[in-house]
This record gives sequence, C-alpha cells and structure tokens, in this order.
Amino acid sequence: MDRMFRVIAFWTGIFAVLFLAGDFYQLSLLFFAQTAGFLAVGYMGLTERMYIYIFGAYLTVFMIGFTYYTTFLLEPTV
Repeated sequence: MDRMFRVIAFWTGIFAVLFLAGDFYQLSLLFFAQTAGFLAVGYMGLTERMYIYIFGAYLTVFMIGFTYYTTFLLEPTV
C-alpha cells in the first residue's frame, strides 16, 4: 500500500507540473501540496489498515470540498 501512495504522488506531481505549464498557479500549488502529502504518507511504513483509513479520509475531505465548491462557489455560465 505504501507503493500505491508513491504512485499517486507521482501522478499528482505530473498533474501539478502540467497545471504549472498551463498557468493554473493555484491549482498547481494544490497538486504540489497533495504530492508532498502523498510522498510523506508513502514513506511512513504504516499498516495496510491505516493506509486504507488515510485514503478514505482523503476521499471524504475531497468529496465535501468538491460538493461545497460546486454548490456554493461555482458560478454557472449562460
């Protein structure tokens, strides 16, 4: 499971560089932060159960943030 967090860190790092190249600076900073977090968790050497709990918490926080953004902050276009 620790290797999967490093794989996720690799892909979020790739997306961060692509967002940076596309001048999406705030989004690239968010993805660089996620990359650092996934790398840190990937090298902690935790149990399988704890990795699953951490990933579940990450998904929960993402869904709450995404739902809040799309419900209250996103302005629809005409």
